[in-house]
Amino acid sequence: MRANLATLVEDFRRHGAQTAVVVYRGNRRYATSYRELALLAGRFSAELARRGIGPGERVVLWGENSAEWIAAFFGCLLRGVIAVPLDAAGSGDFGARVIADVAPRLIAGDRSLLARAELPGSSKPPQLSFLDFADSLPAEPLFTVDPSVSDVTPLQIVFTSGTTSEPKGVVHTHRNVLASLGPIEREIGKYLKYERIFHPLRFLHSLPLSHVFGQFMGLWVPPLLAAEVHFESQLEPSRLIATIRRERISVLAAVPRVLEPLRTHLLASDPRLAEEMAAGRGERVWKHWWRFRGIHRAFGFKFWAIVCGGASLPQELEEFWNTLGFALIQGYGLTETAALVTLNHPFKIGRGTIGKPLPGREVRLGENGEILVRGDMLSTSSWQGGRLQPRQDEWLATGDLAARDASGELRFVGRQSDVIVSASGMNIHAADLEAALCKQPGVRSCVVVGCPALGGTEPLAVVIDSGVSQSPAANGISAADGALAEAVRGANRELAEFQQIRRWVRWPEMEFPYTPTGKLLRRRVADWACAALARPDEAGREAGDGDWLLRLIASVSGAKVTEASDASLLSEDLQLDSLGRVQLQSALEQQLGVELPDDAMEGVRTLGELRALVSLPGRRNVEERVERRVPAPETPSDRATKPDDHRYPFWPWTTPVRWLRVLFLETVMRPLVWLLAAPQVIRDSSGLPDGPLLIIANHVSSYDAALVLYALPPKLRHRVAVAMSGEMLRDFREGRRQSEFRFSDFGPVAYFLITALFNVFPLPRSMGFRRSFAHAGQAMDRGYSVLIFPEGHRSEDGRLHPFRSGIGILAAESRVPILPVALRGVGEIKQAKSKWFRSGKLMIHVGRIQSIDEAVGPAVLTQSLEEVIRGM
Repeated sequence: MRANLATLVEDFRRHGAQTAVVVYRGNRRYATSYRELALLAGRFSAELARRGIGPGERVVLWGENSAEWIAAFFGCLLRGVIAVPLDAAGSGDFGARVIADVAPRLIAGDRSLLARAELPGSSKPPQLSFLDFADSLPAEPLFTVDPSVSDVTPLQIVFTSGTTSEPKGVVHTHRNVLASLGPIEREIGKYLKYERIFHPLRFLHSLPLSHVFGQFMGLWVPPLLAAEVHFESQLEPSRLIATIRRERISVLAAVPRVLEPLRTHLLASDPRLAEEMAAGRGERVWKHWWRFRGIHRAFGFKFWAIVCGGASLPQELEEFWNTLGFALIQGYGLTETAALVTLNHPFKIGRGTIGKPLPGREVRLGENGEILVRGDMLSTSSWQGGRLQPRQDEWLATGDLAARDASGELRFVGRQSDVIVSASGMNIHAADLEAALCKQPGVRSCVVVGCPALGGTEPLAVVIDSGVSQSPAANGISAADGALAEAVRGANRELAEFQQIRRWVRWPEMEFPYTPTGKLLRRRVADWACAALARPDEAGREAGDGDWLLRLIASVSGAKVTEASDASLLSEDLQLDSLGRVQLQSALEQQLGVELPDDAMEGVRTLGELRALVSLPGRRNVEERVERRVPAPETPSDRATKPDDHRYPFWPWTTPVRWLRVLFLETVMRPLVWLLAAPQVIRDSSGLPDGPLLIIANHVSSYDAALVLYALPPKLRHRVAVAMSGEMLRDFREGRRQSEFRFSDFGPVAYFLITALFNVFPLPRSMGFRRSFAHAGQAMDRGYSVLIFPEGHRSEDGRLHPFRSGIGILAAESRVPILPVALRGVGEIKQAKSKWFRSGKLMIHVGRIQSIDEAVGPAVLTQSLEEVIRGM
């Protein structure tokens, strides 16, 4: 077994130029090699030594998953410094309380998150932003492991709850993690010769690194295989599938809450899938692959496994993925056990189980089925009240219930706290009731909790249905609702007499509350539901606290909206423009865990239509329509959806076309511009930073792109992608709507020449912004700068018109420096209809580079960029 976890840094150095981490942020893809990751970790280790931060002292890590986060973590391991990872989705108040408790010597993280913790000036520790990470650290790395580091050295404190006034953290030592990692490393060694065939393995990681399961799949296992870890925070099903296919992902690490929307997406995309799955159950694995080869083609044939943890996995969800022919590997662990207690063997998976105990740990079941664990993986201390406090008990009572089958595999039954003891003394497992109720038509999601009743406790079902009305007025107890009452009766027909559901309430939001790792906040649901049972007239107000959809719209538009009806217009009444719809669409998909078609928002005019759009049918409704051959009901998105026929070409980036473009720019375009216009070029700075830029300019004529390219330095203008009206490009491609009908036949030729010689891509005016922004991000990933005209159209009067908000969104997502370019004199010539041939009136002003502040919102960014161009 390894002496300590810091030895993994040597593995990083040995893996060299192989890709270690890929982060998807905004519309960009950022890749880091193992050598670069090791260098960053060594440099952060040197920074800790420079600051005099030594063994046993604490450093808080508060940021989104990134290479910088991993490097800081391993830099702490090298120095024996205790890392304190905070959840990026956690509250600022909880973060501040943790920081005050652990008294860190340094806080490293994302600038936007560091601003959340409001601490008194005297107690605020020094901060280091990940944005400035590479530029702030010493140039020389320090790879030497501090002599004090051993297997019993504490490496991190993980805080798991923000509900108490005094935070309590679990302290992990190197031995705790190595107790799980060691057996896996030995087992991996048996299969490494086969791994070479499929190398590199790629993990798509959807969990925070502040969580122990996220750490296991993101920090500990990948270096053993020199695997790539791809961090994805936007979990819309279509984006996940596209990433898995494009990046040739091998394994998805996810919680059940990520897998359910993927399941719904696949069922909705193929009306025959549910029928095929019913026919395919029980077949051999190779038959599953053949029967569902279309699904495997969509994911890419390198994708074969899902590692699921963090929360209990419903049996029907497991059966779904297994029936498709994917290996679904489950494990079981807790924060106190530094991740894993049991694990399915990847090639010997026990269906419906959480696997067998890993070597080096003891697991036994108590009289009531509670899982008790003991071993080196068990944390022996906690952090509370500003100090380490040893654990006294040798065994950990987990509070989880399980049963052991004949093969020794454990089957998860539920949480002991979720067991409802009825008035007759019978134990009712909430999971059994939830499974029966969620199968019923009209039920999108449900939670069963125990509430006080005469003589004991009774089960109360909290339901989210598939109806379109989610306004506060519709919330509360509704015993007369026929559809849900029938659903409850249908569930009761599958349950024993003592399990019967007799009371239920509607949850007033679109989703139940979850932790960032997908665990249901059951206590919050139970507190509200039991209060709703006692005070039905106040139920909606207590949980809803207003209209969640209006709050979300207001956060996007920036307008103060206190109340609105379903007839309120999104644009006029709620002040939501077309680009605001793009932001709202992303926010809805993130919050609800569903996918909305890219152009669906364009046809939604009213708040009521938006409610109908987001009240998507549940999984059971999809299956029922398939079984009955009933088409899905038409929604506003169905009426609005038009085929997105804009094409986003990659062929202009190929080497032969790029050489042709450079030849054209230098031998044809620039001489013509000089001959015809003789523009004067002014540059505010002689040097430009390396890497891609976002170039913005005012838009007056059809020749503006050529004028801007003329003024740029050769190294820059040879690698520029130009955003052009998507509608105009489509008309060229299809040979229609030309000013002279006889020229329509030349439209496709014009499309090909413009695309090849100017490297243009479509920027639609009305819909499809996300695809355009994604293409711009891919161009930047390839080293191209992007030229865009933020006004969105040519100025007829030559004056600068207000910028569209999309430029702020694109700039915030791209996170590259911005180069402003002002075209002066073109408008005056256009207005006066005077001759411009070598008039000397044209001036191209290339301004100073503008940096992006990640804490500034898109609206403010748009306004500031407009002011820059206006001032030029």
